[in-house]
Amino acid sequence: MMATRSTTRRLARAMTLTFALLAAGPVLVLALGSTSARGDWRNATHRPVGLAPDAAAHRDAVIQVYAARTYGWRGAFAVHTWLAAKPRGADGYTRYEVIGWYARAGRSPVSVSDYRAPDAEWYGAAPELLRDLRGAEADVVIEKLDAAVRSYPHAHEYTAWPGPNSNTFVAHLAREIPELKLALPPNAIGKDYLPNNAIVARSPSGTGYQVSFGGLFGITAGGEEGFELNVLGLVTGVDIKSPALKLPGVGRIPAAAASTAPIDLP
Repeated sequence: MMATRSTTRRLARAMTLTFALLAAGPVLVLALGSTSARGDWRNATHRPVGLAPDAAAHRDAVIQVYAARTYGWRGAFAVHTWLAAKPRGADGYTRYEVIGWYARAGRSPVSVSDYRAPDAEWYGAAPELLRDLRGAEADVVIEKLDAAVRSYPHAHEYTAWPGPNSNTFVAHLAREIPELKLALPPNAIGKDYLPNNAIVARSPSGTGYQVSFGGLFGITAGGEEGFELNVLGLVTGVDIKSPALKLPGVGRIPAAAASTAPIDLP
């Protein structure tokens, strides 16, 4: 009995320490004021930040993937991701993303629209450019994009945590279009929520594999993702190829530059 109680106490201490370490990142993000935790969302800005080439001047095809902090206190934990596409010769961009409140209004949360700039702030949060493809590489992705959107199995579902959400959608596009070669940041909560109740899948970048139980617990290992451990949707890990730590809420340290070079798929 004494041994059992001692083991239970050790397990409880270990779990408490684990959760404290996982929560440290989001707490730090809030303390540093890195998220729009206050204010009225109706007054939040959606200004373009100059990361997307002018469609009128750049006639080649463009594919860009962005991430920006979600609005309010959730931004301490997660980012919202989306994809912007401009076909060759087009005069503007189309944004592909999942927007949660559309589902609350009885609509599909999947949004394919051109009314917001490709690089617009997300409710006051400046976006980070994750992937930037031009010319022939972008052409290949655009050819497959509509089919990938239509094949998304959660077109009428949305759950902020652990998914399916905006990051689940972008991860699905990446898996369906390996030429996109996209590794999502560790604070893209929902990227590990696998469609159709799958437990094993290719990682979004196509350079590895992941095991995930409902997006709550799992492991990812890949050439682009490095090694990631998911506990309750909070991801910690290490990137070997481009050396960096991955911390819950915080993201990568140091942050990654936008990926533009081709990645060799296995």
